[in-house]
Amino acid sequence: MSEETVSDGAQDISEVLKARQDKLEELKKHGINPFAYQFNPNTTAEEILAKNQNIKEGEEGPEEVRLAGRIMTKRGHGKASFANLQDKSGQIQIYAKLDLLGEDKYGLFEKLDLGDIIGVIGKVFRTKRGEISVKLSDLVFLTKSMHPLPEKWHGLTDKEMRYRQRYVDLIVNEDVRKVFIKRSQIVQSVRQFLAEKGFMEVETPILHPMAGGAAARPFETYHNTLDMKLFLRIAPELYLKRLVVGGFDRVYEIGRVFRNEGISFKHNPEYTMLELYQAYADYNDIMDLTENLVSSVIEKITGSTKIKFRDHEIDFKAPWRRLPLTQALKEYAGEDITGSESEIRDIAKKRGIDDADKLGIGKLINELYDRFVEPHLIQPTFIIDYPLETSPLAKKKRDNPNLVERFEVIVAGMEIANAFSELNDPMDQRERFAKQLELKKAGDEETESMDEDYLNALSYGMPPAGGLGIGIDRLVMLATDSHSIRDVIFFPHMRPIK
Repeated sequence: MSEETVSDGAQDISEVLKARQDKLEELKKHGINPFAYQFNPNTTAEEILAKNQNIKEGEEGPEEVRLAGRIMTKRGHGKASFANLQDKSGQIQIYAKLDLLGEDKYGLFEKLDLGDIIGVIGKVFRTKRGEISVKLSDLVFLTKSMHPLPEKWHGLTDKEMRYRQRYVDLIVNEDVRKVFIKRSQIVQSVRQFLAEKGFMEVETPILHPMAGGAAARPFETYHNTLDMKLFLRIAPELYLKRLVVGGFDRVYEIGRVFRNEGISFKHNPEYTMLELYQAYADYNDIMDLTENLVSSVIEKITGSTKIKFRDHEIDFKAPWRRLPLTQALKEYAGEDITGSESEIRDIAKKRGIDDADKLGIGKLINELYDRFVEPHLIQPTFIIDYPLETSPLAKKKRDNPNLVERFEVIVAGMEIANAFSELNDPMDQRERFAKQLELKKAGDEETESMDEDYLNALSYGMPPAGGLGIGIDRLVMLATDSHSIRDVIFFPHMRPIK
């Protein structure tokens, strides 16, 4: 056999499945449990390779190793055979020889299919070809793979199946496994950074009695015992701010949020959000925190503040540009939106914005920004000072009550963060909620509700605070040069196969 990955060939899949079923029955006849209970490895493929770099050809390591994993390739015949064993850390070659294993165990080795999981025991050595390998003195059958691994698992046609069967994708694609290892490291790095800054990690409800904390359409569900409608959270914001009222000055949560919206390369109906609140801070303080947090995590994970994403080199080194939204529209779209309401509507009509006569001025400005500014922002940029209408939970800008102290972070044309100087005036907040209800009655489903309990919490006094939300999935996309959010979520949502 060749040293390339061996497949079950061009056989009809039903024949392959039957052959594996036959091997399963044969294992049972010989008293071998094809789905064993336990094995205790004492090392990994990566550790073996790292520790034995200095071993010479023909030499054997002094220690016996115990390793478990999946057979990925298998070659050889007669009295000696090789295979590649893959565990969580990578692959290593294993060597089976009849006179070392004995007839029964060597016969078992010969009958292994690709995908079978085994435990092996043996000494480390370097082959004549210079490859560090494990010479087997024993093997234990652990799990029979009843379905063959794909011979080729790439390309656009297979990508849908890769998302649907991520478990197979992870088996055969090392690069995919590395992306998700990096994802875990990014989350750990975020937690470490925030812990060092004195933030406490908390958990807040996922089932909410009313949708709030963001402009998004929620998923609805129902609780039978309480006989009430509930919503999967679109943001943890209002509960986290209740904790700030309660005296926790620095809190954060990393968890799933759910938005009943479209699916695209940067949108999934459920995704992971970091949301934090810092008492006695405003959006300027949170900008400092954000650029330091993100640049620190990127450097820790990739080894540099500079990364490659698509065709761009992006530098996360602080400080980042801080650009007012009105100035951004003038710079990138050539439009001045500081004039009258009718002038702004005329600009929107000229630029092809649908329903320019019906949308509120804030939403019109946001539409212009989304279309004509955001796609052009490649380097990390704070877009600051948004229209009042679009941000009902943010404080008014100190020198312009028509704006709010809000920022978004845009990188490579994607929003990765959103933040405010948090509104803590309960009277102002009630008025804002009332205006949101008017918009909801007019048909806008992505508005805030009148949350009386939250207003009650504010009435007890919430200190000045800055809040921040960061989309973890999009941060992982950037750090791993992944071009779709589906590439960084283990199990993205897909239409069912009909």
